[in-house]
Amino acid sequence: MVSSSIKNIVRDIIIVAAGVAVIWIGLQVYFGTPNPFYVVSSGSMYPQLAMYDIIVITGHVPFEDVTVADIIVFDRPKDHDKVIVHRVVAVVDDDPKTLRTKGDNNQASIPGTDFPITEEEYIGTVVHLIPQVGYITKILQPPINYIIIAIIIGIMIIKQISKNYKQKQQTINDFDESQLNKNLDVLSKDEVFFRIV
Repeated sequence: MVSSSIKNIVRDIIIVAAGVAVIWIGLQVYFGTPNPFYVVSSGSMYPQLAMYDIIVITGHVPFEDVTVADIIVFDRPKDHDKVIVHRVVAVVDDDPKTLRTKGDNNQASIPGTDFPITEEEYIGTVVHLIPQVGYITKILQPPINYIIIAIIIGIMIIKQISKNYKQKQQTINDFDESQLNKNLDVLSKDEVFFRIV
């Protein structure tokens, strides 16, 4: 009985993981980028983008089609160690195309961060904004996310054990009822026998 509970729990976890993977791959294909969602982590684009806003980007806009005033996501040119979201303020060169960006709330473009942006740094163009939902990512940082996962798995285990216990109780009740019916049938026949005698 316990091994079937474990099998059912593992099955449920696999189904959830597979569902999440299918949805994530579908979103990657639809938006044309490995990661279509980013959380704004600074106030450099305020008031257009506030901290903890989630931006949705598309990789389907080719770098050649990016124009001044577009808000783009790119790797910092200096060392590619940070993802930046800023507005394009100038096309610096056409061969190869090179852009200069600036945060709306910044005084000026920052060399090594805002320019030079080439196709190599470009990740995608912002197409949607989901305000303030990024707070969830702040709340779900370790160890809180691990605790929540453990609670969800615990609930799944308790639910499965409870289901198995109810099935076992039902089987016992059904067995008791059938035994009672058999005993009543025997008693009824005995009663008829005693009446005849």
